[in-house]
Amino acid sequence: MNNIKLLPSLLIFAEVANRGSFTDAARHLGMSKSAVSQHISRLEEQMGTQLLSRNTRGMSLTANGAKLLSRSESLKDQVDMAFQELASAEEVPSGVFSITSPQVMHKEVTAPALRQLCIEFPQLQPRVVVTDEVLDLIKENLDVAMFGGELPDSNYRALPVGTVTEIFYASPTYIQQYGEPEKPADLINHRCLSADWQDDIKTIFCTKDNTEERIELKPYVRSNSFACIEEMVRQDMGVGLLSPITCEEYVRKGQLKRILKNYHGKKWPTYIVHPFKGEKPIHVTRFYQLVKYYFTKTNRVSE
Repeated sequence: MNNIKLLPSLLIFAEVANRGSFTDAARHLGMSKSAVSQHISRLEEQMGTQLLSRNTRGMSLTANGAKLLSRSESLKDQVDMAFQELASAEEVPSGVFSITSPQVMHKEVTAPALRQLCIEFPQLQPRVVVTDEVLDLIKENLDVAMFGGELPDSNYRALPVGTVTEIFYASPTYIQQYGEPEKPADLINHRCLSADWQDDIKTIFCTKDNTEERIELKPYVRSNSFACIEEMVRQDMGVGLLSPITCEEYVRKGQLKRILKNYHGKKWPTYIVHPFKGEKPIHVTRFYQLVKYYFTKTNRVSE
């Protein structure tokens, strides 16, 4: 297969998937709808799998389509960045690039994003503050803050990254010793580990019927660190509402298990916040693109 010939089709696929419409994508790309459809059909034929599911209500991504979209979006970002770099060839990002990252995102999102950023802009000198606290960008001399939760009122600019859903996890050893809860009410008889910002009275959502219930769970252990709670869950100390960004790696290794699969906790929006009033520096734009890519790649829950 000559993969180079598929590059235009991948970019067109990303446009169709993001807009949810062949017509809208064709209009934006300045192409006919039939030409766009031919590109998608050719891509599906070469890939040997269906990428988009068409029905009377519109279209949706298949599982394989969702996987390909994250790659295609990264490719589109690279193309856009190449032209942006040419347009501002005299601007070579250099010097200290200061950011703050929450602990839950540091390993799987922030570090690989910075690695790629430094490959593309080797004159940058990253400075990383890893903390779950909200820091003031100006006071702490930060270029970018990665922030999870509802944004406080400020004059800073916020760029949406995605949403993290709290998932119930426990270790196989803990489950073997204490049993596996079948419904949220069963958690009353379990050791629950909580971060300081997680309320004792938790709102738990059912994905099957879109209902919710509130249940009071007195924490067995509390911590101001999500990473600490995650490690204690791995050490067989109890059940935790944690992020799939870091936990799914341990699920694949057999060190953690997802429990109460039909239920989840809160959903936390995630943003990149920056203080630039006008157009963002090129390396800030690229860092945002890379964070979105690695966030989407790792923020997936195993079935």
